Amino acid sequence: MREVDQLDAEGGEILRVEVREILGTPADRAVFEPLVHNLKNGVTGGVWRVTAGDRSVVLKVLTRGKGTGGSWDASDDPRHWNFWRREAHVYESGLARSWQPWGITAPRLLASVDRPDGDVALWLEDVPGESGRTWSIARHAEHARRLGAAHGAALTQGADSAHGTHGADDTHGADGIHGTHGAAPGWDRPWLSRRFLRDYISARTVGQELLDDDAAWRHPLVRDHFPAGVREAMVRLRQDREWFLGIMESLPRVFSHLDQWPASVVSHGPDSALIDWAFAGDGALGEDLGNYIPDTVWDLFLPAARLPELAAAAYGAHVHGLRESGWRGDERLVRLGMCASAVKYDWLAPLMLARAGEARQLDYGGKREVAAERRYRERGSAFVFLAGWAAEARELAPLLGFPPAPTGR
Repeated sequence: MREVDQLDAEGGEILRVEVREILGTPADRAVFEPLVHNLKNGVTGGVWRVTAGDRSVVLKVLTRGKGTGGSWDASDDPRHWNFWRREAHVYESGLARSWQPWGITAPRLLASVDRPDGDVALWLEDVPGESGRTWSIARHAEHARRLGAAHGAALTQGADSAHGTHGADDTHGADGIHGTHGAAPGWDRPWLSRRFLRDYISARTVGQELLDDDAAWRHPLVRDHFPAGVREAMVRLRQDREWFLGIMESLPRVFSHLDQWPASVVSHGPDSALIDWAFAGDGALGEDLGNYIPDTVWDLFLPAARLPELAAAAYGAHVHGLRESGWRGDERLVRLGMCASAVKYDWLAPLMLARAGEARQLDYGGKREVAAERRYRERGSAFVFLAGWAAEARELAPLLGFPPAPTGR
């Protein structure tokens, strides 16, 4: 089962050599099964499960030569959110497995091959286990606890430095926001992302002009499936974007995955295994959790009606993990980071306005059609949930010494 005939494609002889060396078998016995991934991302040349006999591995090809003509273009800037070679560096350095003591591991790197055409082939362990797509809320919460323990340990280890545990009194300067952009000792690398949140959402502009377009909000998919108040909430989230970004950039810093969602995590015995480390870098305390929770709904892994239950369980477990590893900072900072992370999705409502007229709605990976009514209903409910997070962040920030949000317009 091949997306393309890999062994007969250009560069096939190089691949034959890799298969022989990695799997220890003649290349013509290998079966390439294409795996679901973001086809739009310019850094991903392809992802396959490669099987020979009773052994299987995963091959992921990183590239900078795949033009997208849009927001997913690959970058040569090592700090850019979509730096094309970052994932190889994360695996090669061992950072991908640095959370293993707290129960979050990653596939073992079997080989990283710099190909003559400039691409990089990552040969990775094929991790068996249940995908996060089908996890129970209790299992999601346990992953959140482990993530909290890993972040708490890093913050505790850096407590004696200028970038260790922060309280409300030492995160703000005379201008109201004092960025704590330095990384805790031991994990920063020159190829880890910086300003991920700001740069990622700034690249997403599709449909922005429709936020104030009455006709776009009257489309039947939007009108019939977005609850009352969604338009006002999403417009204000966009208006307050700079304030939210300022808050996120001023919170304590932790090494973050920055793309945690159910499709990127697998149960691996007693551990969780995280894949897709392409965005990894400097993040805010609470940011990984704030990404993970709503991302259970966008692609219909969990009903939006269960978001409050998931959020309560995951947040409580996350804080427990932080405390478990010795972090004694102000819990409200974690809450603020999670809630203010709502800004990451301020581009999604405009995108849905733009796509409401499309004849076919495709799932993540673009392989299967999904029911448009269900997608718009679930995401509309999730927007209401995010609006609640945004409102909570606006109330909480001044209590911690941050400047208040702009007055609603």
